Amino acid sequence: MATGKAILSLLQGCNSMRKLHKIHAHILINGYQDDPCISERLLNFCAVSVSGSLPYAQLVFHRIHNPQTPAWNSMIRGFSLSPSPLQLQAAILYYNQMLSASDSRPDAFTFSFLLKACEEIKEEAKCREVHGFIIQLGYDRDVVVCTNLIRSYAGNGSIETARKVFEGMPVRDLVSWNALISCYCQAGLHEEALRMYDEVRISEVGFDGFTLVSLLSSCAHVGALRMGVQLHNFAREKRLLENIFVGNALIDMYAKCGSLASALSVFNSMTKRDSLTWNSIIVGYGVHGRGDEALAFFERMLMARVQPNSITFLGLLCGCSHQGLVREGVRCFHMMSSEFNLEPGIKHYGCIVDLYGRAGKLKEALQFIRSSPFFQDDPVLWRTLLGSCKIHRNVEMGEMAAGKLVHLGSLCAGDCVLLSGIYAESKDMHGVARMRKLIQSQGIKTTPGWSWIEVGNRVHKFVVDDMSHPDSKEIYRKLEEVVHKASLLGYAKEESEKSQVEESESHLHDYYYNYYCWERENSTSFHSEKLAIAYGVAKTPEGTGLLIVKNLRVCRDCHSFTKFVSKAFGREIIVRDRVRFHHFRDGHCSCKDYW
Repeated sequence: MATGKAILSLLQGCNSMRKLHKIHAHILINGYQDDPCISERLLNFCAVSVSGSLPYAQLVFHRIHNPQTPAWNSMIRGFSLSPSPLQLQAAILYYNQMLSASDSRPDAFTFSFLLKACEEIKEEAKCREVHGFIIQLGYDRDVVVCTNLIRSYAGNGSIETARKVFEGMPVRDLVSWNALISCYCQAGLHEEALRMYDEVRISEVGFDGFTLVSLLSSCAHVGALRMGVQLHNFAREKRLLENIFVGNALIDMYAKCGSLASALSVFNSMTKRDSLTWNSIIVGYGVHGRGDEALAFFERMLMARVQPNSITFLGLLCGCSHQGLVREGVRCFHMMSSEFNLEPGIKHYGCIVDLYGRAGKLKEALQFIRSSPFFQDDPVLWRTLLGSCKIHRNVEMGEMAAGKLVHLGSLCAGDCVLLSGIYAESKDMHGVARMRKLIQSQGIKTTPGWSWIEVGNRVHKFVVDDMSHPDSKEIYRKLEEVVHKASLLGYAKEESEKSQVEESESHLHDYYYNYYCWERENSTSFHSEKLAIAYGVAKTPEGTGLLIVKNLRVCRDCHSFTKFVSKAFGREIIVRDRVRFHHFRDGHCSCKDYW
């Protein structure tokens, strides 16, 4: 006869449902099914173990007489770990049953598992209800419960409430700080995440790899290179550079902040590399328009026997597109399925359309769209083709692409802007007028452009004609000086489209000013990157490089302006727009005007 101790030992070493069935048989034969320790251990394996079975856990659970809190916790935890929305909902149902049909009461574990389910299936109302019960039972002083409450609120989009929970905690550990920083990052509130850096230091809870990865991610998004370098130095001091996640985050940060040399240095120093490491460096070179070097890293990746994935090929295709490597890009696209059994997605197809389009091969781009599985129902490819038609001033194909977008019900302000630009450059003012009328009649809204620049360990944000900055007067005075010096070297505002409008059609002239620019900013105004550049020139020592991060594509006038500014002031200016990086130095851009 097996003893209870022996059965517990068997359950401790169990690693499969097949073994568990045998152990369960011993439990039933020897009459241990009502032993709380044994039944709860059995249930926990079925519900929580990766080798377990939730259906079998339910069978076991419903045969337990008067299940206590640990048993309920196993069921709630098991369902809260499931990727299935229905099973996540079951976690909430078990919690409800626990309250209504038993004398058991939830504890810190119950709330933590339940809040995870609320986060995953976006049950904010339930989250708030549970929050009230947490306060009622006194668990609002439990650091683990409150940390999970922060995550649950943030996962439901209630960032402010998450912050209030955090601020109300009597004790905060490093996990709590990491949770809030991560919540800010995932919500796209990167400036707020970075502002917490000083708060964490003052709190003296320390830093770990999770803290650094989240902060480096925010640095990457807003282009906060100086803070990224500080975090790199901190990682070195704390001996966290051996952490592969920190290394990958550093590569991504440096690449997105325009410092490929530093990204490469981190890559070369890493003793361990995974697919994310290789992807980070390949994508980094790709978005900088250095497709040939991205391809070289891809060859090294294969030699290292690391399997590429869809992200790898996005980086390669992006690099080929920006460098005009048509043949190499098409070869990579076909290689995905033929050699690596990867199915190209809409983004990969979009890259090939962009690749053909930038190279002026519009017919090939159109043929490729028609042969794609996304031909009938996705606007991305047609929008990409429309952008290429703008570059090469192809009215007929541009109208066809816009017509497809209308048919799909996906025409947006940016599409109207592109088509109006094509009309303006072909001197078709009636076409421009039609676009103006369409925008006004449909109430189509444009996307406001903004630019970030890091100065003095702080990220400053500018929008068109921004007057909100405390140093606005100084910025505009400096901008006047910058424009003057650039003009002495030959800069002239790009007004090719404006000059095509007849004086008698001044109303169209106004429309074109309001809507043409790719950035959707008023072209008679000071665009956000001009203000950011002026601020950077005013506030940094002579010769200091500037990094500008934009949310939309740089317009031709600002591209030309930045070239001349780089020469007039002897500065390297890096602009990261929605599409790619532009490195300006001595009057030239790394894109060689192929953008």
